[in-house]
Amino acid sequence: MEAKLLLLSFPSPPAAPHHPPPPKSLFLGASLPLHPLAAAPPPPPLRIRPRLAVLAQAAAVKRRKEVPFDNVIQRDKKLKLVLKLRNILVSHPDRVMSLRDLGRFRRDLGLTRKRRLIALLKRFPGVFEIVEEGVYSLRFRLTPAAERLYLDELYLRNESEGLAVAKLRKLLMMSLDRRILIERIAHLKNDLGLPSNFHDTICLRYPQYFRVVRMDRGPALELTEWDPELAVSAAEMAEEENRAREAEDRNLIIDRPLRFNRVKLPKGLKVSRGEARRIEKFREMPYISPYADFSHLRSGSPEKEKHACGVVHEILSLTLEKRTLVDHLTHFREEFRFSQSLRGMLIRHPDMFYVSLKGDRDSVFLREAYKNSQLIEKSHLVLLKEKMRALVAVPRFPRRGGPRTGEETEGPNGAAQGYNEGSDMEDDEDDDFSDMEDLIGELGGKSDNSGYRWGDGWVGESDGSPPDFGDGDDSSPQEVEAPKAKSNAANDANDDSSVPVFPDGRQRERW
Repeated sequence: MEAKLLLLSFPSPPAAPHHPPPPKSLFLGASLPLHPLAAAPPPPPLRIRPRLAVLAQAAAVKRRKEVPFDNVIQRDKKLKLVLKLRNILVSHPDRVMSLRDLGRFRRDLGLTRKRRLIALLKRFPGVFEIVEEGVYSLRFRLTPAAERLYLDELYLRNESEGLAVAKLRKLLMMSLDRRILIERIAHLKNDLGLPSNFHDTICLRYPQYFRVVRMDRGPALELTEWDPELAVSAAEMAEEENRAREAEDRNLIIDRPLRFNRVKLPKGLKVSRGEARRIEKFREMPYISPYADFSHLRSGSPEKEKHACGVVHEILSLTLEKRTLVDHLTHFREEFRFSQSLRGMLIRHPDMFYVSLKGDRDSVFLREAYKNSQLIEKSHLVLLKEKMRALVAVPRFPRRGGPRTGEETEGPNGAAQGYNEGSDMEDDEDDDFSDMEDLIGELGGKSDNSGYRWGDGWVGESDGSPPDFGDGDDSSPQEVEAPKAKSNAANDANDDSSVPVFPDGRQRERW
């Protein structure tokens, strides 16, 4: 029997209503002459170039921290602030200035926030003294000791003008075109011992040596006469002295190429054998005088680096303290063809230079000129600076038993008055602080958030006078009895005055 398949029909869903499509918008550019786009050319095949291994030139040695050199930067932080204040003060007539006028120079002093200037000046009693002229007029000036040091410095700078001229001539002789912009020389004027207005004084007084020329970037100083006697570097002079000393000792002459003074590497500096070999190989290269023509030296070559080290060595030898800022040297990249990584080049030669990271900017030292943290040879200007540093370190309230200053007075018992056990200058350990704001905060400067106005910081000053230590602990018994009798008599008088009386003098009855 055949099986029949029965198909049952199911009702289909109703069809959706048909809507005609919306009409297309009218094309308005039918009349425009349109040309078919040309087929874009196929892209050129990619050429895969072999990648070259780029090896960065690393420093020969790793920079190590050396505390003796860093201490030189640390101890001059307060002196740097004081010298800024002094430069502002001496620009005013009679070297007297009001505190209100000093508030206008807060940015020059590195003060980004308002500070109590009277409290700041009182931190340096050996340098500044406050003069009161009326209730609302406070002025300050240099102390007699600081005034003498300032006048002595002016005298020495005038007397050493010939030495300053020689240094300026040597600096121009080392440059490529014997010409340097005046604004770039100004970065080294304090380090070289030049006058502050050297462009208006020695540059114009010696036309036989210098000439001011106009350039696109400003006036420049050009050398007019070459002196072969000045074209002798400090390294060559030291080498000649060593040769003469060896000839006297051994009675022979040693012919060998000129080299820098051999200085032992610092104890904390650990170098591998390969690094020590590279340093020694660099030292054995022939010496290139910084006054020689270096236009033919290729940038990045060992010979160019040898010449650059000689230039930096000579510049540091010309400075007063045999150190300067690394940023000051970078301004002369064009004149001396320094590399872009000048700081790295200095670190690669720890036998000649030391780069200190203390302070706001890095400093570079001439290693052979220092023994521990002291200069071996000090000029008269450096000695004056050390005397100024001693005045800066004078505390406001010395400790009891400490050294007395000329401003202290002795009491009846022979003890110096004005001592404060809680001296506010106990922070002479020179903690780390990076900018002038931290220095002011360390010295105890207070903010002006409580309605303080510049020039009248003496209002509400709680540290205007030293605390009184006359508490009577060391007084005799007779001296103690007198105040007691006086106080008893005063109490009796107070008791009598407390009795109520009428206007006619009759005693009034107590309630």
